[in-house]
Amino acid sequence: MAEKEVRNKQLVLRDYVTGFPKESELYVTSNGTIKLKLEGDSKRVLVKNLFLAADPHLRPLMKKADNLSVLQSFTPGLPLYGYGVAKVVDSRHPDFEEGDFVWGITGWEEYTIISSFEHLFKIQHSDVPLSYYAGILGMPGLTAYSGFFEVCDPKKGEHVFVSAAAGGVGQLVGQYAKLMGCYVVGSAGSKEKVDMLKDKFGFDEAFNYKEEHDLEAALKRYFPQGIDIYFDLVGGKMLDAALVNMRVHGRIGVCGVISQLTLKEPEALKNAMCLVYKRVRMQGFNVVDYYHIYPKFLDLLLPQIREGKISCLEDIVEGLENGPHALIRVFSGHAIGKQVVSVANE
Repeated sequence: MAEKEVRNKQLVLRDYVTGFPKESELYVTSNGTIKLKLEGDSKRVLVKNLFLAADPHLRPLMKKADNLSVLQSFTPGLPLYGYGVAKVVDSRHPDFEEGDFVWGITGWEEYTIISSFEHLFKIQHSDVPLSYYAGILGMPGLTAYSGFFEVCDPKKGEHVFVSAAAGGVGQLVGQYAKLMGCYVVGSAGSKEKVDMLKDKFGFDEAFNYKEEHDLEAALKRYFPQGIDIYFDLVGGKMLDAALVNMRVHGRIGVCGVISQLTLKEPEALKNAMCLVYKRVRMQGFNVVDYYHIYPKFLDLLLPQIREGKISCLEDIVEGLENGPHALIRVFSGHAIGKQVVSVANE
C-alpha cells in the first residue's frame, strides 16, 4: 500500500529582488506533493509547520548574492526558509519523535523535511503559547538576550538606547534593561509604537525618528549625559547619531542594519572617530554563536513570562497565503510587535 501523499503549499520567491521587495515578487503554490512517511535510513525529520516568523533578516536573502554576501540567497522557484515552530510527523533521528514540537530553521511551506539539526530545538515547556517559540522564546528572544547581556555587558543604572525598539527583538531588549534598573529610551516609526513602548513595555522614554530632523540633537535631548549602551538594529544615520552621544567606554551591540538593506550604496559613517575618542566598543554578533546558552536563557525568561514581568506583543496573520503581506509589513516597518504567520493547527 502506497504511503499517504498530500499537497504541500509553499511560499516561493518569483525572482531575485532589486530594491524594496513587493508582495507580487512572492507567490503561493500548491503544485508540490510530499509523502507523510520518510523512506531510507538517513537522519531526517519530517515536520508540519505551525508558525513561521516573519523576520527582517529574510529581506537581504531575496536579492542575488554578491561578493560581499555572507548568507546564501533564496533560490527563485523554491520555498523561502527561516525560523518557525513545527510538529514532528515522522523521524529518522533518535533525538526527535513523532508528536514532538520543535522550533528552528524550516521552510515556508506546510511540510518540510529537515536534515540539518544545528538549528533545530525540541520544545520542552508546553505551558506557554507555541507561537512564542517563533518570537520571545525563539530566535528573536535569544538574539535580544545574548546581544544585551553577553555583548553589551550591562550594569545597573546605565543609560540604554534601543533603535527599532517596537520589533520582536527591540521590545525585549528594553524590558531586559528595565529589569536591570537601567534608564531606557527607544526609537520607533509611529506614535502608536512610541506609546506602546512606554505604556506596555515600560520604556522610560521613546520617540518617533520620522519626526526628528536632527537625530544627534534628539538623542542629546533624551541622553543629556550620554549613552552607555546602544543596541543597534538600524545602522546608518541612527548609528552615526548615537556615536556622537556615546559615553566614554560605552558599548554598541550591532544586531542589524535594516536602514541599509535596500540602498544601492550603503551610507558611510561620518562619526567613526568617536569610537577612538570615547574608547567605545562596537561589536556585531550573530545569534547562532549563542545557541549554547539557550537553556540558560530559558531558565531566566520562562519564570519572568509566567510572572508577567516580561510582555510579548504578537501580530499573527492566518494562512500561508498571507505570508507575502506579513513579510512586507515587517520590511516596511508597519508590523507592531513580533510578526508571525500561522500556517496550521496542531
